[in-house]
Amino acid sequence: MKFLDEAKVFLKSGDGGNGCVSFRREKFVEFGGPNGGDGGRGGDVVFEVVDSLNTLIDFRYHQHFKAKRGEGGKGKNMTGAAGKTLVIKVPVGTQVLSEDKEAVLADLTEVGQRIVFLKGGDGGFGNTRFKSSTNQAPRRADPGWPGEEMWVWLRLKLIADAGLLGLPNAGKSTFLAAVSRARPKIGDYPFTTLHPNLGVVSYGENEFIVADIPGLIEGAHEGSGLGDRFLGHIERCGALLHLIDGTQDDVVGAYRTIRGELAAYGGGLAEKTEVIGLNKIDALDAEARKAKQAALAAASGAEVLCLSGVSGEGVEAVVARLWRHIAAERQRRKEAEAAEESFRP
Repeated sequence: MKFLDEAKVFLKSGDGGNGCVSFRREKFVEFGGPNGGDGGRGGDVVFEVVDSLNTLIDFRYHQHFKAKRGEGGKGKNMTGAAGKTLVIKVPVGTQVLSEDKEAVLADLTEVGQRIVFLKGGDGGFGNTRFKSSTNQAPRRADPGWPGEEMWVWLRLKLIADAGLLGLPNAGKSTFLAAVSRARPKIGDYPFTTLHPNLGVVSYGENEFIVADIPGLIEGAHEGSGLGDRFLGHIERCGALLHLIDGTQDDVVGAYRTIRGELAAYGGGLAEKTEVIGLNKIDALDAEARKAKQAALAAASGAEVLCLSGVSGEGVEAVVARLWRHIAAERQRRKEAEAAEESFRP
């Protein structure tokens, strides 16, 4: 299955059915009067989050979604049938954006979540509605109200607890394969990873999700390499693991390149909790390992963990550090939700 994280679609809710002009015609009933029913209500457009999807690929081939219109009213004061609701199923983490991508219209983050995005038009009144003492035989019926329509963008932001950052060939995919059952493509050339991958990591009795995105290069925010379009997938993460290839000469320059791209992208990524890992230490001697670790610590002002996704050295310590930050973030969110609930009437 191909990965698609953005799609433009057209949505239209159903028009309301027309009202009916009808009069009662029955033997021995001389003045039957009006009995035209109202039109049915148009169908709504509803988004529903399901856990069986992890990409927006379906929206590449189906881009127009229109709900059914309501049926017209009938005689004997019969209201027309309502149009069927159109349910659009999307993966967890989908955002609905305006056509200009400036406004977030909906953010769907939980399985089973449903929102009525566009409401169907109301049905028109039949002539029974217009009967009065001065107008006992109205021949007026209203047309149904039109439904709502708009173009929107669907953007998928993966739901993950931790995100992997680094230059191409920093060893992110190797680390993901080492700590989870995910099997991303691994190669010794840049941009082996072309789309985000998710892996479930077990730590004791706990589990958390790690997202691996394609590597960034200098100028990614201007479109260089694969650009920064995949950074949105780690905006929801509670912690970031920044991996630096220990076999390259300028590890400090590699660190600063990624930090610069995060700052240029925005979205609060530069302020997220960061765990720094000097990777591929299996290819370094003790002296080189110590020197590069010290240089990174001085440049970042934070502790630098050494690890090797190939040999497994230091991996457990990195996972433990990630879990500590993720657990704290989960507790913070839980307390925030509890505080929000307490303020609700």
